[in-house]
Amino acid sequence: MSDDTIRLVTIGRIIRRRRRLLTILALVGALVGYGTSLLFPPRYTTSASVLLPGAWEERELLTQAEVATSSVVVDRAAATLGWTGVGGSELRDRVSAEAADGNIIKISGTADTPKRAQQLSDQVAKEFVAFAARIAGDGTDPEAEAPEALRKRVEETSRRITDLAEAADPGRTVESVQGRAELAKLRTTLQEAMDKLEQADPATNEANMVVMGPAARPTGEAPPTRTQLIVAGALLFFLVAVVGHLAAARVSRRLRTEPEIAAALGSALLGTVDVLDERTAHRPEDRDPRAARIRRLLGVDIRWDIPTPQFSGDEAGRQIRYRRVCARLRDQLPAPRRLLVVVPDGDEIARRAAGQLAVEAERDPLLRVVGVSVSQPMVPDRDNESGVLVALSAGSWTAEELAGIAEACADAGHEVVGAVVAGSVRARPTRSAGRLPEGAAPPIAVGVDARGGSG
Repeated sequence: MSDDTIRLVTIGRIIRRRRRLLTILALVGALVGYGTSLLFPPRYTTSASVLLPGAWEERELLTQAEVATSSVVVDRAAATLGWTGVGGSELRDRVSAEAADGNIIKISGTADTPKRAQQLSDQVAKEFVAFAARIAGDGTDPEAEAPEALRKRVEETSRRITDLAEAADPGRTVESVQGRAELAKLRTTLQEAMDKLEQADPATNEANMVVMGPAARPTGEAPPTRTQLIVAGALLFFLVAVVGHLAAARVSRRLRTEPEIAAALGSALLGTVDVLDERTAHRPEDRDPRAARIRRLLGVDIRWDIPTPQFSGDEAGRQIRYRRVCARLRDQLPAPRRLLVVVPDGDEIARRAAGQLAVEAERDPLLRVVGVSVSQPMVPDRDNESGVLVALSAGSWTAEELAGIAEACADAGHEVVGAVVAGSVRARPTRSAGRLPEGAAPPIAVGVDARGGSG
């Protein structure tokens, strides 16, 4: 696993073999999300829109959005609402404004109830419009007085033109008619210029800001909602558990190939044998019954990082592998032919393989199976044994653990003559006698032709 690319089949194996643990962790994550939602009360958000008539540049709209959330506007809204224990500083964190398309300022308010959220948005919008109108109508600004003075001067000029037109020669001479026409044209031009000035006057635009109706009362909570927190907690714990399994497998130093195992033990590999898969084959032994029950409850009593066993041949094919290992042992052992078969504690596959080896060997060589603790390996002292045969399964032990077993054998005076690697396989399903494999043609009896006669 440490050198392989993480594939979907690996994740599928984790979910399939650790579904109980993942389900429990997802439930714990959901409870954590629910507890988090209790710490953060529900929030409701709604928006009120303010229309700014006339031509506005983008930077001017951004300025108006900042004005809408300024402390002056929010403090006035807080004073008008009069909520107990809620001042302007608290409301400033709950109010936001943004410039939308069409010269619209959207003012959003967030509160703990839908009604309060609606009231907050509407009140801030009203205070913003009132504040903008007050600024536009303030007569203390000299620049704001200039358009009004110009308007008065234009009105006086228009009246003067009218007086001149009335005092002109009422005769029908060409010069008098042209003079009156020029004066009328001048008066019309001044009036049009004044109209354009009023339309382009920013103070007039600000004074004409309009709240586009009351804010809609929100029907749902603002994110993150309680449901979102619960789902997020469950998903987070689930993903962390899966990633934790992958990370643990990625940094795992367990040996998985036969050459690595033989090198760690310092001996030759005598062969590999197959053991029929059983559910208990991957369960680690646990002397504590309570811990064993907890492991079974969580579904961690079976290793997940072992690939699904492949289908093997028949029983005769599996026995041939055991006989070949026994034959190699006979070729290497001097008389008397006695061997000590060392099996690491907790390796159920290797234990069953060692028992099958002892049955196949009968009395030549004579095999005695012993279990050895990996954490504190202790091998019986040498008696009449000619050496030690180590039986183990691939992907279960690290190089340091196997080296510790080899050192324990050397301390007891044993020589490791070889290693046997056991693997788990599945028996092929038996077919009924009257059922043919899919896609196979029916057999033709020898000596009988297709017409039913004998040949």
